[in-house]
Amino acid sequence: METLTNTFVVLFIVTDPIGVAVIFAALSRRHSDAARRRMALAATLLASTILLVFFLVGARLLEVLGITLPAFRIAGGVMLFLIAIDMVMVRQSGLRATTSGEQSEAEHKEDLSVFPLAFPLIAGPGAMTTVLLMSSHSSGFPAGFGLAGVICLVMALMLACLLAAANIAHRLGETGANVVTRLLGLILAALAVQYILDGIKQGLLS
Repeated sequence: METLTNTFVVLFIVTDPIGVAVIFAALSRRHSDAARRRMALAATLLASTILLVFFLVGARLLEVLGITLPAFRIAGGVMLFLIAIDMVMVRQSGLRATTSGEQSEAEHKEDLSVFPLAFPLIAGPGAMTTVLLMSSHSSGFPAGFGLAGVICLVMALMLACLLAAANIAHRLGETGANVVTRLLGLILAALAVQYILDGIKQGLLS
C-alpha cells in the first residue's frame, strides 16, 4: 500500500496536471470548446498508452541493457531531483516542459494532442523514468495490476484537469499556479533523495 501511495504521489507531481492544464489553457485559446475537449481526451489516451507500455516493458528493458536496479534508482532519483529543482525555481526546461522554441511552434498548431500535450508535457522524461522505477518495484500480478491502476488514476485526474483547464487557469492565475508548483516540487525533491539513498544502500549491499 505504501508503494502504491508513493508511486501515486511521485507520478502526480511529475506529470503536474494543474500546471499542464494552465499551459493547455494558454495554448488552446484559439480553439473551440469541442476542439479542446477532443484534444484533452486524445492526449490523455496517448500518454496513458505510452506510460503503460513503458510500465510493461520497463523491467525487461533494464535487463536487456544490463542496467542494475540500484543504478537505475540512483539515476532516476537524480533526474527527478533536477525536475524538482525546476519546479521549486518555477523554470521551464526540456526535462519537464517544452522549450521556448517548441512552445512557439505549438501556438501555431491546430492539433495540440500529440505535441506538446501527450509528449513531452504529460508523458515526458520524468514520467517515463517514474514508470520504469515502478515496473522495477512490482513483482507478481497483484502488484503490477495495482501500479497500472495508479497510472490510470493519475491519467484520469490529468483528463479532469485538462477538461477544466480554462477554469483552473482563471481561478489560480499565474501566481497561484506557481505557488502550487513550488510546494509540489519540495515534496518531489524529498522523494527523489529517498530514491537515491535507496539505490546507494542496495548497491552497497549487493
